[in-house]
Amino acid sequence: MNALIFIACGGAIGALLRYSLQAAIPAGAGKFPVAILLANVIGSLLMGVLFVLLQEKSLLAEWLRPLLMIGLLGAFTTFSTFSLDTIRLLEAGQPVTALANVLLSVVLSVGAAYTGIIVTRLLGQ
Repeated sequence: MNALIFIACGGAIGALLRYSLQAAIPAGAGKFPVAILLANVIGSLLMGVLFVLLQEKSLLAEWLRPLLMIGLLGAFTTFSTFSLDTIRLLEAGQPVTALANVLLSVVLSVGAAYTGIIVTRLLGQ
């Protein structure tokens, strides 16, 4: 039961952080969704760091996993908003921008997660 409370609290914080980022960097119709790209890249980087600290090295308390990895980062990052932004770009007649969104989001987010894992492993040696 505690895990559900941690997930809910982390999720609320993550959703508010994503909303704040989107409010700070709004994307109009046909514009590149910078805020969601940043949320996904930053969230992926932090996910990589937390994976090493929590799963591999057990340097953080286990209760932080549902709070931070599942709740906070799960709500902060968002595949559904990324998907909708891409469709809206396509519908706005911006296929090149839509493709750039897909490529940048996938490459940078996966790269950020990998970077977080590698750097955290190196710092822990």
